[in-house]
Amino acid sequence: MRPQRDNRKLRWGVCHIYSTYNDTIIHVTDITGSETLAITSGGQVVKTHRLESSPTAAMMAAKKIEEKIRDHEINALHIRIRAKGGHEGPNNPGPGAQAVVRTLSRDGFKIGFIEDVTKLPAGGCRKSHARRGRRV
Repeated sequence: MRPQRDNRKLRWGVCHIYSTYNDTIIHVTDITGSETLAITSGGQVVKTHRLESSPTAAMMAAKKIEEKIRDHEINALHIRIRAKGGHEGPNNPGPGAQAVVRTLSRDGFKIGFIEDVTKLPAGGCRKSHARRGRRV
């Protein structure tokens, strides 16, 4: 028995996920990145600030995104995940990023590449936290 082939035409979009420990922002653009198709965040779907970055809020935001981009006939997504990064922030994304990817793939979107686009420090300034160790 041959495997079932999916004969639908793929229309690609790019899903930019900015996930920190305080919030998760999902932004879907066309394949060039110049036109915004939908944007939402964890703060739009929950009432309390402490829940904005939770995986549950990220899943609800992904459902909201899914409804919006179905109208644009997008059925395949490239995913770009970004954490705070830079010379001060953490380089690993918050808890909502993985929940968004899992929700979108369960909703029937074909996932292309998943790319980490977090900013990385290149030398630059000294970190601002307190110095450790013995200072004479």
